[in-house]
Parts: sequence; structure tokens; C-alpha cells
Amino acid sequence: MKQNEEEWVEYKNVMEDVVKRSGLDKNIFYDLRGNHDNFGVPVIGGLLDFYSKYSINGQLGRSGHVNSVTLTLQAGKRKYLFVGLDSTMSVGLRGPTNLFGHPTDQLLAEVDLELSQWDSQPLKPASKISFGHFPLSFSASSQSGKTLKDIFLKHSLSAYVCGHLHSRFGKNLKRYHLSSHRFLSSQKFFQFNLNQNPSEGSKNCSFGAPPVQEFWEWEMGDWRKTRAMRILAIDRGHVSFADIDFKSGSKKTIILPTFPLDSRFMSTSSSHHEYECEHMLPSSYETVRALVFSVSPIVSVVAKIYDTRYENLDIVVDAPMTNLGDESSRGDLYAVPWNYKAFQDPSADRFWLQIEATDIMGRTTMTELRPFSVNGLHGKVSWTWKEFFVMGCQWEALYYPILWVSLYFLLLILLIPRAFLFFSRKQITYKNVLAAKGFISGVGLVLQELCNVPIAWFGFLGYLFYLILFPWFTGQVFTDGEDKGYMTYMGWAVKSSDNKSNHDYIGSPDVMVVVLPHLIFVVLPAILSSGALAAERVVHRGKFLSVSGKKKDDYSGLDQRSVRYDSRGNRRSKFHFGGHWIRLILLVLCLVICWKHFKNCRALMKAYEMNPLLHFPVYTLGIPLLLVYVIHKTKRN
Repeated sequence: MKQNEEEWVEYKNVMEDVVKRSGLDKNIFYDLRGNHDNFGVPVIGGLLDFYSKYSINGQLGRSGHVNSVTLTLQAGKRKYLFVGLDSTMSVGLRGPTNLFGHPTDQLLAEVDLELSQWDSQPLKPASKISFGHFPLSFSASSQSGKTLKDIFLKHSLSAYVCGHLHSRFGKNLKRYHLSSHRFLSSQKFFQFNLNQNPSEGSKNCSFGAPPVQEFWEWEMGDWRKTRAMRILAIDRGHVSFADIDFKSGSKKTIILPTFPLDSRFMSTSSSHHEYECEHMLPSSYETVRALVFSVSPIVSVVAKIYDTRYENLDIVVDAPMTNLGDESSRGDLYAVPWNYKAFQDPSADRFWLQIEATDIMGRTTMTELRPFSVNGLHGKVSWTWKEFFVMGCQWEALYYPILWVSLYFLLLILLIPRAFLFFSRKQITYKNVLAAKGFISGVGLVLQELCNVPIAWFGFLGYLFYLILFPWFTGQVFTDGEDKGYMTYMGWAVKSSDNKSNHDYIGSPDVMVVVLPHLIFVVLPAILSSGALAAERVVHRGKFLSVSGKKKDDYSGLDQRSVRYDSRGNRRSKFHFGGHWIRLILLVLCLVICWKHFKNCRALMKAYEMNPLLHFPVYTLGIPLLLVYVIHKTKRN
């Protein structure tokens, strides 16, 4: 959660060794700052900003937040542009409330300027790649409300490559962005599918027509835990990639098909536009191509195409490929002519491509089967629920709606039953619940009985208003700093490095990782569990009276004996055992809530070097004390 200089020294030594072993020019390396590199850094360029001291970018003096140094290339008539951007928080809070990218209006203007340098030459095609640390689902908007997505759509990027999620949520963390008015309202909060169907519209096949506003977002795994590496290639404007898993060991041969493109991850609109405007089809369609990297000389490369029309893998092309590379290349480009028109089909996943390479040692390497569509139709691929959770949800836009819905819901389940008891003489009884046999009547009894434990009810209500009106805790937000900041649901309030001004409510919506889990997984279950304990006591009393046939007035005097012995004189009746079992479950649930709460508190104490009794006593002890009181109040005599 904070900077460790020993790790940075180790990183510097490792990267210097990589540069030395590879024989590559150090200037072509670009190590991008992420949120972990910014934890606890009060000011960029300060003593605690080890990134500026030990990273390759820092050593080469790349101090700007937008860089394309030595990455602008030109080959023939097509141009290539690679733009790296640093959207980390200007004031580096410690984790976990340092989760989002925070591009400023100045950063967005710089990215816009960098990507527009060839807009004055529309007849000369350009491929533009941008890369940053944060996925767009974890990137906040600027002060003026603009986003990186707006800039990338404006310039029709080929791809935006990012990291941050470390593959822990899945391997299919990719997202296709398309500019269309019918998507604007819904996509403010969600994008339900990895792909978006391009809208049907009038095609403009004239030269110099503006490109379709679209781009791909490709998150990639990390090397530290998953040993993942990505090779990305641009072949005559066609962008493709291969993710390599080194967790099982090194690879002797790596193959990246560069054309035809995988129909699941290609720029669908532009490819379909080229197909519809036949005169715009480039000569790149005339061959199947693949890059091959190998530690041993390659003796043969074969392209295989399968037809799945009859639900079988029927091979229709099995052709040797020719090496088009040269001895100076680190990888070789292989190609074979084909009749691409024979593979035009209304289905995006009828035809599948596989490349097979054999080296001089007799080792054979084959790529995974990839669907392709020369028509420009996109193949269907779906997110898992975890992948949708991190890529399909726009968390900055969702934070405040989820927050206020949660708070209003918590207030309503406290206030509505109280108002009902105040204005109405009717109460929900155990007999009403039995007669109705409904879930709503049961919940109503639970919330009503919580109102009958007034200290607990007022305690929960006061706790909610405390969370809304007061700081949650005070903690150490910078590495080895002396001044503390305080956090509310709106963000952190901290002093600047010169102690002359305050940064009010920074780290928003980053604080959602503390705020929302506390409300949803601690406060809400605590309220419901307390009401359930109170209702269980009432239900137990009602059952006891119905079994014993005694009036309420006689309950207190006969409780001890009647509970301990049944009509035959046996110890503990069957009914009592059942009631005890329900209460035991509720007590275990209360323990789970307290365990979850104290586990979160312990993580916060470690992250911000806090004392729970000094820096956040109400937050730490409020819920456990209320639960203990309710357990005591509802115990049986």
C-alpha cells in the first residue's frame, strides 16, 4: 500500500539486465506508471517518487504524462503512431483507495493533440495505438466531464492496450467501443456485450471519407503472477495480437497470424466498410500471413483453413507458406496466396485458421484455431460475470447511484416500520405471518420488532447519519509522511506537500472500494440480523404460548419449568430445540458480520497506519456494539 525503495532498486537492476541481454536500444523501452507505482507519493518528482528515479522513463527524462518518443514510424505509404499516457492520480494516495485513473483536461488535450498530428493528411492511412495502465471502466472523467473514450473514438484508434486487472477476473478482458447515438444513454453505466453490433447506415465509399469511430480495448495479464506476455503486430493496417502464457515454461516457437484477422477481435465496422466498398479492398487481402519467432531455424510453415459448415472441421486449405523475412529480423513473416473471395460468407465463424510451424529439431507448434471473416462480420464472444463486472461496468458513473440507493434503502427499512407503528395501531404478529405465509409479512415482522428495541433502532439510524455527515476515519495517506488526512464517502481531504492548501475529496470514486462493501456487506446484514433476533424472540414466545396454552400474563412465571420439561417429563421439548437452532444460526451470522467488519478494519489499519480507538472508533466499534446489545436484549430468561 506504499512505496518500498528496495523493490525499486531490484526493478532497476532487472530491467538493466533485460536491456543488456536483449541487445536492444534502451530508448525503445517504455515502462508505464500504474497505481501501485503511485501509492503514497505526495508529489511527482519528490523524494518518495521512486518511479521518476528508477524507471527507464525516469532515467531517460520522460517526465511528461503523454509520450510517443521514438515510437512514430513510417513504412511506405502507411504511418504508425504509438502514444503512451500516464493517467495516475496527481496526489498518490495509498491503496486501496487509489484504484482509478484520473485523466485531467490537460492530459486529454495532450493526447488529442498527439493523436491528431496526421489528420491534415486524410489520404495517407495511419494506424494509431495508445497504451495506458487503467481500463476505461476504471478511468474517471476529467473536471469538464470529458473521457479518454471520447478522445479515442474521435481518432478511431486501432487499439487501446491496458493492464491493471492482472487477469484475476478472467482472460477475456477485452471490449469493443463504437460511436453511436443509440448507445450513449445505456453505456453511461453498462455495456452488456463484449462486442457491439454496428448500426446499419448509408455507406460512404468515397476516398477521404471520415473513418468509422471505433476502437478496441485490450487488457492484458501481468508478468509477476501469471507470466503473461503479449505480442502485437500491425500488418498493413491490420492489428492482431497473441497472448503468450509462460507460466508452464519458456516457448521454443511463437506464432502470430496477422491476416486474416480473428473475427472476434477485429475492428468490425472498418473491415465491413472495406468489404462493402469493394474498390477500397487493399492488396493485403491477397495472402494469408503469419509472424513466426523461434529459437531454432524453421523448416516449414503451413496454413490450414477449416470449414465448419456441417459442424465438422473439414480442411479446405492446407498450403505451405513462404518466408518473406530477412536475416536481420527477430521474427520471420510467412505468407501464402489465397482466393479470399471464396471465403466470403454471411457467417462470422464458419471458417477457422490455424498455422503450423516445424523447426529443424522436428518440434511442431500449432496456433489455436481462430475464426475469421473477410466480410468484416464480428464473431460472437461473451464475458463471464466476473469479466463483465470489471470491463462492462462504468464504475465512476455507478458509484453515486449505488451509494445513494444503498443509503436510502437502509434509511427506509428503518423509518417506514417506525412510521407504521406510530400512525397505526395494527401490528404484524406471529399469527399474521403464519396466516399470510408470505415473505413480505415475515420481513415486516423483522423490521417491526427491531423498532421495539429502541436503543438499537436509534443506534443504527445514528450510525447511518454519522457515515453521511462525518469523516469515516483519519489516516496516513502518504508514505513516511507526518500529516494525516480524513476520508468521507466523497473522498479524501489531505494537505498539499507545501502544507499551504488542501486537496478536498480526492480519490473519488476510488473510495468506493471501502464505502460500498461496508454498507452492503456489513451495515445492511447487521440491521436485518438484529431485527431477526428480535423477531425470533417474539416468534418463540408465540409458539410457546400456543403449545402451553398459557396467556401472555402467565408466560414469565412458567417459562423456566415449561421449557425444560415436556408433558412426559423428558428434558427439553422438541419445540425448544427448534427455536434454539434458529437463534444459533442468527448468532453465527452476527459473528460472520463482525469477522468481516474487523477484517476490513484490520486492512485499513495496516494501509493507513491507524489506531482504531483514536482514528476511527465509531466506524470500528459501532456495528459490533449494536449487535452485542441486540443479542443481550433478545436473550431468553
